[in-house]
Amino acid sequence: MSDLGDFTDFGSSPDETGDDADGPADPDDPAATSTADGGDPTARDAPSTDGAADDGAFEPYDVTPAGEDRGVGVVSVSRGLRVAEDGDETALEAFITTGNRESVRLGKYLLVPYPDRELLFSRITALEYAQEFHEDDATEIAARRAMRRDGFEERDYKFVAELDPVAVLFYDDADDEWKRRMTDRVPKPGSVVQEATDAAQIKAGLKIPREGIFLGHLSVGGEKVRTAASPPTIDYRLKDDYDGGDPLVFRHTLVAGGTGSGKTHASKNVLRQYLGPTYEMSDGRSPGAAVVQFDPQDEYAQMHDDNDGLTPEATRRLDREGVAHGGHDDTVAFVPDVAGSSYPAEGHRAEQASFTIPFSMTRSRPWLVAGAGLNDNQYNALRELLDRFFRQAGSEGTYDQFTAFLDDPGLKEELHETGRVHEATFDAVKRRVRSATFGRVFDQSARPITEQVHEFVRPGGLTVVPTYHVNDSRATVTIVLAVASLLVDEKLSNDPTYDRIKRTPLVLGMDEAHNFLTDADSVQASKVIGKFSEAAKQGRKERLGLFLITQDPQDIADPVFKQVNTSVVLNLGDEDAIKSVNLPSTLEDKVPYMEKGQMVIYSPDNSEPVELTGLSTCVTRHD
Repeated sequence: MSDLGDFTDFGSSPDETGDDADGPADPDDPAATSTADGGDPTARDAPSTDGAADDGAFEPYDVTPAGEDRGVGVVSVSRGLRVAEDGDETALEAFITTGNRESVRLGKYLLVPYPDRELLFSRITALEYAQEFHEDDATEIAARRAMRRDGFEERDYKFVAELDPVAVLFYDDADDEWKRRMTDRVPKPGSVVQEATDAAQIKAGLKIPREGIFLGHLSVGGEKVRTAASPPTIDYRLKDDYDGGDPLVFRHTLVAGGTGSGKTHASKNVLRQYLGPTYEMSDGRSPGAAVVQFDPQDEYAQMHDDNDGLTPEATRRLDREGVAHGGHDDTVAFVPDVAGSSYPAEGHRAEQASFTIPFSMTRSRPWLVAGAGLNDNQYNALRELLDRFFRQAGSEGTYDQFTAFLDDPGLKEELHETGRVHEATFDAVKRRVRSATFGRVFDQSARPITEQVHEFVRPGGLTVVPTYHVNDSRATVTIVLAVASLLVDEKLSNDPTYDRIKRTPLVLGMDEAHNFLTDADSVQASKVIGKFSEAAKQGRKERLGLFLITQDPQDIADPVFKQVNTSVVLNLGDEDAIKSVNLPSTLEDKVPYMEKGQMVIYSPDNSEPVELTGLSTCVTRHD
C-alpha cells in the first residue's frame, strides 16, 4: 500500500503550517489564496467574464488517503494511452506509487479493470524514473547536493511501468471460468493497476492449461509467482488431452541446458509425469505410454527408486498439486551387449536385461554399417552387397558371415565385369565394413533386441538403454540408432512386424541428442535425419513423441528441430546455442543468467512464453 500518511490538505490554514498569519502571502502557498470575493476556497474559480486577468486561485486538492490504497498504481496518460494491432505502436503505462516501487519487477503480471468487469492482463516490460519537476539534475550544484544527502527522495521522481497487453480476460458464466481474447480495448485513464494474484486469472491470461503434464511453477525473475490460494504457487501444465488437438507429448519436446543447469534433474521430473496417463489409439484403446530413454550417463534407471530426500511435507505438497512422484516400479534397464565392455549396474535397483543388435537389421538399414565415410556411389554398392548376401545366407545372416562373403574374389570380379560395382568401390566398402566396432556390436551372446520387443516396449513402463559402459563412441551411435530406428520404422509402417510397437503410445527419449541427430555431410547422417524428420512429422498421428535432451541444440539437424513444439530451456552460456532455440527476445536475454533449475518454456500451442522454476527436489532418485 502506498504511504500517503504525510500528505495533508493543501488548503491548511497558516497556523497549521507554522506560518505567520500576518505575514506577506506566499504566492506558492495554496493557503494564501484570496477569498476576499466570498468565493468558496474548495471550488474551482469560474472563468472570468469581465476580461479581468485570472487571479490564480484554484481548488485545494485533498490527497489524504481515505482508507487503504488499492493496487500498485494507476494508468497514466502523460505520454499517451494507446492499444494497437501493431504492438510497437501500443502505448500503455502505469504510474507506480511510492510504497509499491520496491516490489515492482520486470516481467510481473498486472491487471487493469474495465468498467464492465473485464480485465486487461498485462506484463511489465520496462521500468523508468522520470523527472517530477522541471529542473536540471545534471549540474554541479545538483550533484553536490545529492552526494551530501543520506537518502533518496522517491517523491521527487515519477516511477513509470511500461506494460505489454497480453489479453483481455472475461468471465464466462456458462462455463464458470475465466477466458481470454485478444486485446481489443483501451483501458480508462486513471484505472487502478493491480498485481495479478488469482491463479485462475493468471492461467487464463497466459493460456496455461488447468490440467496436463506438470513442468514447474510459474516465476518471474527466478521468484515463484505467489497467490492467496493454497498452495500459493501456480503450476504450469503441458496440454495432455484431445480437446484442442493432440497431446503435446506427441508434438515433441526439447530440453536444452548447459552442464550443471539441472537438465537431467528436470528431464527426470517430466518423464515421471508421462508414466501413468493413458492415450487414445486409432483402434479405440487407451493404453499408457511406454517411455524408452537412451542414457549415456547411467542416470535414468534411478527412476525405479524413491528419492530419500523427498520429505513427507514435500510429498503432501506434490499430492495436492497432482504431481506424480516416487520410483516407478516398472523400470527395466536394457543393457547392450558389447564385446569387451561390462555394465557395472551401480546406483539403482531396477531390473536388468541384456540384448544385442542382430546384423539382420542392416538388410533394411544399410546405413548402420555405412559409417560417415561412404559417398553415394559406395552406399549404393553396399546395398547391392547386402541384398546379395541376405538372398544367399537367409534372414539370419551374421556379421562374420558377411565379412567372409566379401572375401570371395569371384564376387568382386563378377560385380566389376557386369558393371554393377567397380572394383575400387568394392574395396572401399569392404574396408569400411571391416570395422572392429561392428565386430563388437553385432551378434553378441545376448538375445537379439528383435526377439525382446514385447518386453522392451511395455504400456506404462520405462525402458532405459544405458551406454555409459560402452567406451567406443561409434559403437554407441550404432546401438542407439539401431534401436531407435526399429521403433520409428514400426511406428510409421502400414504393415508392421511388431504390433506391440505400433499399438502402444511411445515416448522416445534421447539424451545427448546432438550426437545422433546432427546434420553432417554424409550418407548415414542424411538417412538418419530423413527417418527422424518423418517420424517427427507423423508423430501426432502415430502416438510417437520425441523427447530430445541436449547441451548443444544448435547441432541438431533443422528438419528435426523444426518439428519440436515445446522447448524447455535452462541455463545456456553459448550464444549460438541460445539463438538456435528461437526464444522470444524477452526470454532469450534471461537464459545466460538463470540459476540451476530455472527455465523458460516456449510452447506456442500450449501457452504464452513463460519463465518457470522447476522442483528443487527430484521426484525420483537422482544422485
